Amino acid sequence: MEEVSLSGEQVLDGECSLIQKDRNGVVAELDSQNGATEGRKEFVPPAVGMEFESYDDAYNYYNCYAKEVGFRVRVKNSWFKRNSREKYGAVLCCSSQGFKRIKDVNRLRKETRTGCPAMIRMRLVDSTRWRILEVTLEHNHLLGAKIYKSIKKMGSGTKRKSQSSSDAEVRTIKLYRALVIDAGGNGTSNSNTREIDVFSGHPNRLNLKKGDTQAIYNYFCRMQLTNPNFFYLMDLNNEGRLRNVFWIDARSRAACGYFSDVLYFDNTYLSNKFEIPLVAFVGINHHGQSVLLGCGLLAAETAESYVWLFKAWLTCVSGRSPQTIVTDRCKALQSAIAEVFPRCHHRFGLSHIMKKVPEKLGGLRNYDAIRKALVKAVYESLKVIEFEAAWGFMIQRFGVGDHEWLRSLYEDRVWWVPVYLKDTFFAGMSAARPGETLNPFFDRYVHKQTPLKEFLDKYELALQKKHKEEALADIESRNLNPTLKTRCSFELQLSKVFTKEIFKKFQFEVEEMYSCFSTTQLHVDGPIIIFLVKERVTGEANRREIRDFEVLCNRTAGEVRCICSCFNFHGYLCRHALCVLNFNGVEEIPSRYVLSRWKKDYKRLYIHDHASNNVDITDRVQWFNQLYRSALQIVEEGVISLEHYKVALQTFEESLNRVHDVEVKHE
Repeated sequence: MEEVSLSGEQVLDGECSLIQKDRNGVVAELDSQNGATEGRKEFVPPAVGMEFESYDDAYNYYNCYAKEVGFRVRVKNSWFKRNSREKYGAVLCCSSQGFKRIKDVNRLRKETRTGCPAMIRMRLVDSTRWRILEVTLEHNHLLGAKIYKSIKKMGSGTKRKSQSSSDAEVRTIKLYRALVIDAGGNGTSNSNTREIDVFSGHPNRLNLKKGDTQAIYNYFCRMQLTNPNFFYLMDLNNEGRLRNVFWIDARSRAACGYFSDVLYFDNTYLSNKFEIPLVAFVGINHHGQSVLLGCGLLAAETAESYVWLFKAWLTCVSGRSPQTIVTDRCKALQSAIAEVFPRCHHRFGLSHIMKKVPEKLGGLRNYDAIRKALVKAVYESLKVIEFEAAWGFMIQRFGVGDHEWLRSLYEDRVWWVPVYLKDTFFAGMSAARPGETLNPFFDRYVHKQTPLKEFLDKYELALQKKHKEEALADIESRNLNPTLKTRCSFELQLSKVFTKEIFKKFQFEVEEMYSCFSTTQLHVDGPIIIFLVKERVTGEANRREIRDFEVLCNRTAGEVRCICSCFNFHGYLCRHALCVLNFNGVEEIPSRYVLSRWKKDYKRLYIHDHASNNVDITDRVQWFNQLYRSALQIVEEGVISLEHYKVALQTFEESLNRVHDVEVKHE
């Protein structure tokens, strides 16, 4: 992309050619019809967030854009207010959208409909402006150079009267200025029409539109004023250009103290070339819900950018490295994590890999059979030797030994195949069961073309929604007693301590103990005994099969480990381990297998432990962080109800008076 700097006022004439008027009034025309003309600048393509003064302006703009690209426009849908008949919404699409009706198939007229997806959806906002809400730019047909004028019907049903060339120019000037301002300019005569603040994909500069850098800075300033303990860092290149950004709000920063043991680093938007190069640190809270632990914007997918970001995150969490970090397959990420988190277990997201199977293998002969063999090898292998045999059988039977993607997966198998990861703690982020996925934290809030300014508004909405979900889950877990489904003592034990959602998952394991019909000793070595548990499972075509699971039990150490590794993958004991405990007359699950991170009162317990054990009494920064974390917990619980609010407020007033008393004594 070539950066263009035009001084003076820029407008569009009635024929959609870009005109530049310099300060002396001299006009230079840049022909938009001839692609070979020097200095040609393409018409601004539609984007989500563009606004226009009227529906007609929006239609004229899309029509001009269509003429330059090479297609015709028609109105697909319009919506009107019931009483006033005022138009408030519309969809404009390519004339090749849809397909010919069945009754028209035999007509001699040439078929031009191809089901083309190109369209824009717009809506009237604040009763004054028309805003584009959805855009699809791609066409599924050839675009022509000779395009006839689109015919548009007025709301009253009459055809639009032809406008004078001067009126058309004035209207187009208005809509184009709207685009300039929306793209990040300030509306002055020195603004670039579509100046990109930095180059797309440039590894040394952040890919933002003009005005986005100022929007980020303004947002950070506002957050620091309204959100105590908000933290951000900006990375500038040698030219003073913004390269990388990291930020974390107060609640997310506090959540790092509880839930940063296992991280999912989400670079979906960056790797898939979204409008905003967003990355996110995501954890799992005590309800099994995703929780945001920090965000960033990166110039590129390079080891250098990732190293800077990870160091920034490490700074705000006082150097506490995660136990496990799950990412997409990426060499740059591998290198950066090895440098910044050398003691961390780095693993590839299994669900990310399995989602790519149709894309990578869909063109192969016998695809369905290959996919089934792959799924069986990955999810059903309990021992390394079983996986190796199943993989080798798949490669040999279907002759895919030369397939590059499969070969690279096999080379990286110790990073993503569950059978190799049994000693890694995932806290439910392993996605080690078919159908389990790691979804982007901002799913449904960020789309391919979501502009940065819009995201900054959605960011707060997303966090508010997540915080509300956690607060409601806290209330349910504390106030509602779960219904017991068995007489097993293990179920009763954990119903009293686990949050509702985590207990439901454990309760399912208790219920499935009844599908295990045999527990026998297989091998004895002093205090260590290996048991064999047989279970009826559902196999292919819903056939019932019997599978063997080995469970190691060390009575002296109070240890029980199943070959399925459910505890490390999900954070609670499996049906097979529970059967062995029950077989040995154990009535309570050992405390080491009742993780505090799943308890209803985990945050309260953690604050107490953290205050007593981990704070350096000589470090005032740690004093502040601990006091803030403790106060934030009171705030979160204080908004549960009016009664909670009054008690919390009274507690703060009493605490402040006691602190003042300390100051008076010293005087």
